[in-house]
Amino acid sequence: MKKIFYYMAALAVSASMAACSDDDDPKTDNGGTEETDATEALLATAIDHFVTRTVVPTYKSLADASMDIVEACEAMEDAYGNATSVASYGRQAAQAWIDAREYWELSEAFLFGAATKYGIDPHIDSWPLNYDQLAATLADEKVMSQMDDDYVVSNLGSGLLGFHALEYMLFADGSVRDASKLSKEELIYTAAVARDLRNHCIKLEAAWSPSGVTSAKQAILEDAEMEPDDNFGEYMQLAGQAGSIYKSRRSACEEILQGCIDIADEVANTKIFSAYSSEDEDYIESPHSKNSQKDFADNIRSIRNAYCGTNTGDGSVSTVLKTINADLDAEIISAISTAISAIESAKGPFVDNINDATWGVAIDKCNDLRDILEEALSVL
Repeated sequence: MKKIFYYMAALAVSASMAACSDDDDPKTDNGGTEETDATEALLATAIDHFVTRTVVPTYKSLADASMDIVEACEAMEDAYGNATSVASYGRQAAQAWIDAREYWELSEAFLFGAATKYGIDPHIDSWPLNYDQLAATLADEKVMSQMDDDYVVSNLGSGLLGFHALEYMLFADGSVRDASKLSKEELIYTAAVARDLRNHCIKLEAAWSPSGVTSAKQAILEDAEMEPDDNFGEYMQLAGQAGSIYKSRRSACEEILQGCIDIADEVANTKIFSAYSSEDEDYIESPHSKNSQKDFADNIRSIRNAYCGTNTGDGSVSTVLKTINADLDAEIISAISTAISAIESAKGPFVDNINDATWGVAIDKCNDLRDILEEALSVL
């Protein structure tokens, strides 16, 4: 069973922002009202800062951390037979996984674009694992003798790949696994899956900022024949112009809001509710590291970063909405904080307390956030 994720339409239908005007409104040189020009400037800044100060830095940090995972996993494999060294590298790999996991969860408000078009989201973040198939794979000498990067790409499905396959190999019952207990075959598999994860994380960065990736990252993509065909950052920044998939800057900002709506709904009604309701008690994200609670909170932080901007003073959808309905903007910011607080104060670890009533509160607060974001989308 794969993680449920949301595909969003890239071409949101939009209209130019209607300015409250009359015949006495001051005109600009281009024939628009000053209010319209000011709004367009806010929209342009919001889009540019979303791309350059939120999306690209998040994906860069994710790609960098994924490279650290590979380095540690390859070192584990190379050190096989030296229990002390393997265990040490295992701890390094686990920490790199935690770092990369944070950046991935902080990106889930903008799964539109590369993560959706190239199928990266389900490829690297499906759960639960196919444990029976994983056990059979690791026990099959013929399969393991072929376990290189090409084999991983050609033969392993999402139930044996990505963050959660690595999590299973690196963690057990909320603690870092003693990697020295892993077999040579398990170490080979772990390193191969880590490289596959890295390649997809780098592709995310490159698909939003092709000229921004390092030569080392570019070489990895070329070797894997995974160079992206798109520049999603440019698509957004050129919204309303030739070469963009967005008909207007407004439609680009609507895409940002829709991404926030989708992840708020997913956290409430898929990630938490599926297990909390006993609908599917095995449908638990990050159970082996017991990182679920942080995953959820970081997903809501991704909404805050997408809506408000990652840095103080960034232009954002919030700055645009504030000029239209300041009270609604304030309510959204409050709802984001309330949802994060509800998740972080719920009884954890989630995997051990899935039916606790505090998780019902967290669901309600995330749904409240979704609802008010939907109101903002209708207003924008």
